Amino acid sequence: MPPKPLILSFDTSAAHCAAALVSGDQILGAMSEPLQKGQAERLIPMLEEVLSGADKSWDDLDLIAVGVGPGNFTGVRIAVSTARGLSLSLGIPAVGVSVFEALAFGTKGRLTVSRDARRGMVFSQAFEDGVAVSEPAMSEGSADDAAIDPVTVAFCAAGKDVGTPPAPLYLRSADAALPSDPPPTILP
Repeated sequence: MPPKPLILSFDTSAAHCAAALVSGDQILGAMSEPLQKGQAERLIPMLEEVLSGADKSWDDLDLIAVGVGPGNFTGVRIAVSTARGLSLSLGIPAVGVSVFEALAFGTKGRLTVSRDARRGMVFSQAFEDGVAVSEPAMSEGSADDAAIDPVTVAFCAAGKDVGTPPAPLYLRSADAALPSDPPPTILP
């Protein structure tokens, strides 16, 4: 029997930093910390703690799994860019898992998964037996802003085809605005 792939998964799409190490159906380590900000500074040390806690190293990994949102714009970018960088540097694939896929993982029947989009809006997607039957959308409403479990992200990724590198799932444009000051003059 071939060995089970060793998957390092993580998510920073909500006000948290979360990571897990999974091999097959065995959870070798998991951590999650609530964080309003500072995910960029905490993520790599957390990944190293999860690896060392299981007596594993970066070179032991077979796959990177990452939560791609939707969620906090900066948090999603932190996780996805980290996953893509690790994938390139380690020479292993990275797989993106949406919040919707993680929340619908293992469910039976038809359901709509929702996540708070703030400002009286909600992100949602319909699933049937854990498989998406609609495109992700944003509409008026309210929902919880539940953090996704990095173990579930790993389990979802294990069942997905390894293809294109993970990309952020944005359903709304960024809140950032261009500065109102004129740009500086560039001297010759």
